[in-house]
Amino acid sequence: MRMQANTILITGGATGIGLALAESFLERGNEVIVCARTEEHLVHAKERLPRLQIRRCDLSKESERRDLHDWTISNFPEMNVLINNAGIQRVIDFKRGLADLDRHREVDEEDEIEINFRAYVQMAAAFVPDLIKQKEAAIVNVSSGLGFIPLTIMPVYCATKAAIHSFSLSLRHQLSDTPIKVFEIIPPTVDTELDKGARASRGQQDRGIAPGLVAKEALPRMEKDDYEIAIGRAGNIRAASGIDFDRIFANMNHN
Repeated sequence: MRMQANTILITGGATGIGLALAESFLERGNEVIVCARTEEHLVHAKERLPRLQIRRCDLSKESERRDLHDWTISNFPEMNVLINNAGIQRVIDFKRGLADLDRHREVDEEDEIEINFRAYVQMAAAFVPDLIKQKEAAIVNVSSGLGFIPLTIMPVYCATKAAIHSFSLSLRHQLSDTPIKVFEIIPPTVDTELDKGARASRGQQDRGIAPGLVAKEALPRMEKDDYEIAIGRAGNIRAASGIDFDRIFANMNHN
């Protein structure tokens, strides 16, 4: 994948990994558009990176995903890279039944399956007919090492990331005879607000690597057409999932 002269849309691009990717791509001479649900985050991102293009979008809503597609293609017809990055992470105890599953939606109206998986699928389906017209194009899906060996306190999050890995494999195969390359970035734990402070509240000391380190490693590997980019500990988890799954699973979920 070329690293310059692209027009790139990054979902969830106003903070965390998305913003780090946006900054790195801007430094390489690309046009970058980011969307996010929170206007304040978008404003702060624009202040930090004045060349950034911003668009508010609630990716949990199908109608807004469709509007984002139409707005992007109308204003940036040369757009050739989609980075599906937006995500949320929730601790859910199924012994508490529907009450625990639904409690986050009652607070912020965000649903893990809708944002972490359905939005990725719909965004890909919406943009593929446009990307296929470009000379060079790419779809980049951000998954997680936890898609290979789950952390059971976050069962839905881990399941959606496993689904994204599977989806990326199928999408790559389907598009192999088109100009669209399909990448998967597989981060370890990253120090972001993905879980909205839940790590801190449960006393988790290891907050993960800085988002900039994800971008620093991912872009050079994308340039080399490395389609599955497992970063840091995520690479170890992915490897262990095939040879030592039970032991690593037990170590990760010992409490």
